[in-house]
Amino acid sequence: MPVHESDFVLFSGNSNQALAREVCEYLGQPLGKCAVTHFSDGETQVEIGENVRGRDVFLLQSTSTPVNDHLMELLILIDAARRASAEQITAVIPYFGYARQDRKVAPRTPITARLVADLITSAGADRFVSMDLHAGQIQGFFDMPSDHLYASPILLDHMRKTFPNPEEVVIISPDAGGVERARAFAKRLGTTLAIVDKRRSKPNVAEVMSLIGDVRGKTGVILDDMVDTAGTLTQGAKAVSDAGAKRVMAYAVHPVLSGPAIQRIEDSVIEKVVVTNTIPLSPAARESKKISQLSVAKIFGEAIRRIHEADSLSSLFV
Repeated sequence: MPVHESDFVLFSGNSNQALAREVCEYLGQPLGKCAVTHFSDGETQVEIGENVRGRDVFLLQSTSTPVNDHLMELLILIDAARRASAEQITAVIPYFGYARQDRKVAPRTPITARLVADLITSAGADRFVSMDLHAGQIQGFFDMPSDHLYASPILLDHMRKTFPNPEEVVIISPDAGGVERARAFAKRLGTTLAIVDKRRSKPNVAEVMSLIGDVRGKTGVILDDMVDTAGTLTQGAKAVSDAGAKRVMAYAVHPVLSGPAIQRIEDSVIEKVVVTNTIPLSPAARESKKISQLSVAKIFGEAIRRIHEADSLSSLFV
């Protein structure tokens, strides 16, 4: 549903302009004019190229690689919009970086997710929108209204088309923390559930211990919120295959895909890894025949429209 141009505007930093353009196409209006550049020493420079006085401003920016550069772009965009007298500023962050640092895991360690939330609040944002946060309690780190969206409608629709017979499918959580998510998908699809028992000795290093559940002769579908180095994913896939699954597929919302991730996926037993476009794929990931990407532009576009028109977002929280 098109919205009157004078009512609101959507700007984007450099992290995910393709998604921002798709969202604007859904809303039926152009992407806001904005130049996000850098000085020769690396400092970020922002210049908004149109009037935002009294307007509802949405700033779409994933804090993905390079994380700190994209975070600074977002903070400076917020400050620029605030100083240009925007009526309301909404930080739309499809992928929220630093989300894994949401608690103290050892003495003398920070809670960086809270620090980032404080920075966004101090910069002048009035509302926070994100998708599939690594930990839902991060919403409480923001002293402002927050909307936590889910990619589940897009992923479930793709799964139903790919696996028409739910009796042949098992939804698998790659660790204990993802059981609630996997159970919700299994319930909606009418499939069974399995869990990979994993222990992590240090960050980005996972050790698969065992598989809880029966996958023999079935298609194992591993479900996670993100794929970073793909260690958890590929080791879990091997455990599922060793347990007798005839096929192994994977679905994840955020394709972080850092370090050896792509090579690990290529060398694994996984047939296909389906992700969304909350983070744009690198050239190497786009070339991989094992990685495919679904768009979440419709969900973000509808959320932005409803926020602007003060409508309920409840039906989007599937």
